Order: sequence, then structure tokens, then C-alpha cells
Amino acid sequence: MTQKFSIKFITDEIKVWNKCNFPDAQPWEPLVGMQEELGELSHAFLKQHQGIRQNEDHYGDMVDAVGDVFIYMANFCWQNNIDMEEAILATWRKVRQRDWTKHNETNSKAEKLNGCCKAI
Repeated sequence: MTQKFSIKFITDEIKVWNKCNFPDAQPWEPLVGMQEELGELSHAFLKQHQGIRQNEDHYGDMVDAVGDVFIYMANFCWQNNIDMEEAILATWRKVRQRDWTKHNETNSKAEKLNGCCKAI
């Protein structure tokens, strides 16, 4: 039977993996790793957007960087006693209440969207 993905499941696996591979890691180290991976994500996106270096797999690089950011973030959370799943859920509960189209006069799409956030 395949394990269903959950933030808790993957965070628990990352915790074990990290303790085994980096037993002396400091709680700030995954934060720097996230920043480095965000740089790689930005780089891949920019190159794809610009249409240059088309011999490289920019999409694949973006997918890899997103996964790496998540892994570093999960690692950061457990090392700093943050329940990642609860942090995401609590923040999403706040964010989903925001309707940026309602109060954004510079957004020409606002009139077309007409309260799209009410369905959430």
C-alpha cells in the first residue's frame, strides 16, 4: 500500500533523514538552504520566461527547486518547533478571506473577476 502524502508524513521522514545525515546541523541552516533554492527557482523561471538556454530543462529545474524549497522548509520548521501543517492551515484561513480584487483600483481584472473569492 502506498503511503498517502501528508505534510506530517514527509516532515517526519525529513526529520529522520536530517538527523542521520546532518546530526550537528544548526536550526538556521535550512533557512539559508531555502534561500539558495529560491534563487535556483528564480533562475530557472527567468531563463524559461526569457526563452534563452532552451537546451536546458527549465521546467524540470523549477519542479526540482520547488521540491527542495519544501524539504528545506519542513526541515526548518521541525528544527524550530513550528508545526508546518498548522502554520499553513492557520495562515491560509486568514489569506483566503482577502479579496484583493475588491480593493485594487490599479487592477484592470478586478471588474471582470467580480468577487471571485466569495466561493472559497
